[in-house]
Amino acid sequence: MAESRVISEESDEERLPTLASLLQTSPSPPCDLGRRRSSSPVPKAGSEEEVVVVVSSGKEEKERKRALAKMLKAQRPGECRKYITVVLDSVLLQVEGGEQVLSALQAANYSCVVENQAVPCSITWRRKTVSCQMGEGDKWTEEPNVLVVLRLEEFLSMAHNYKQEARGCMEGQQETLQTYVARVMEKMPGKILALAVAEVENYFRLQSKKRQRQAAAANGRQDEGQGRRRKKAVEESGLEITRMDVEEALVDLQLSKQVQVSFFESWEELGEYATMFTKSVAEAPFKRERENTGFSFYLEKAWCGGVKVDHSGKGLLEVWKRQLQQFNRVSLEMAEAIVSAYPSPQLLNQAYIRCSSEQERENMLANITVSHGDGVTATCRRIGPELSRRVYLQMTSHDPDLYLDVSG
Repeated sequence: MAESRVISEESDEERLPTLASLLQTSPSPPCDLGRRRSSSPVPKAGSEEEVVVVVSSGKEEKERKRALAKMLKAQRPGECRKYITVVLDSVLLQVEGGEQVLSALQAANYSCVVENQAVPCSITWRRKTVSCQMGEGDKWTEEPNVLVVLRLEEFLSMAHNYKQEARGCMEGQQETLQTYVARVMEKMPGKILALAVAEVENYFRLQSKKRQRQAAAANGRQDEGQGRRRKKAVEESGLEITRMDVEEALVDLQLSKQVQVSFFESWEELGEYATMFTKSVAEAPFKRERENTGFSFYLEKAWCGGVKVDHSGKGLLEVWKRQLQQFNRVSLEMAEAIVSAYPSPQLLNQAYIRCSSEQERENMLANITVSHGDGVTATCRRIGPELSRRVYLQMTSHDPDLYLDVSG
């Protein structure tokens, strides 16, 4: 027994650590002591990196929202002009009046640069695109519009060539408005082209005065023979272009190339037009986004805005009229005629109850007169049995799947 007790004591001494061994253990750092006091498990080596990723993703989301807000702000009408640069061809500034176009744009606080472009006297636009993606820098993109300013003599020459070509007496290959536009579109493919000419009306006024002087000379104020010779010289030169000649050339250009030409009294007016054109180009993305409502139709405010009804019931008559106009092929005059006879749905239902037969109810509104127009152009017609039947079914039927308009 004594031996067994000794053996058990020796085995206990082997299992339990001694006090000296505990004292020899190196102390843990303060952070380890804190972790040991905590009941939560000790984090692994990769846990700190995971926490950092979560925090950084939150920052990325904030940056992304900030970039998106900046992009939307850049499209607003008050801000978009800051992101548009007007590019003017260097030849335009060499033309008489071209400096006024540049001055008008600069007066409107638009950024302008002068560069050599593919088409002389052309104006194009560049937009500084603000990206909604974090880390992506701003980029410059070319706008699809191009405005080409034609000199007056150049435009008149092309209109004259079209006149000669239409008569079949043009010698050789002369440039007309059609060939000029085709050449521009070849140099700038994919662009939306617009043409502008200044002082055209001034030319027509001068031509009118010239014809008046020629008429006066022919009437005897000057030598009659000399007047005929002057008139003949003008006609043979082919430089006189009438308003009708210009209009015919413009109609042909619009039908064949879908390009319009704008005329202006002066270069100052053309500069104002270039400023308005630039504003339209700058606001185009904002307007496209605003019009992108997801609906394939447009609701007028006067129709979809609703009718205001006060506590006294004022406005209910208009609501009843609008309800009748929901039927297919029911005009305002037809709805007003029904409302005049039955000012409320309740009165119409009471009239249906007083009818003795189903056929009488269906045709009860058929003979109501509808007036169109006033005075000698006024016409009258009836509501007719077809609409009378549709209104009756809508007011009395309890079938939710009933198709009222069998004729579509």
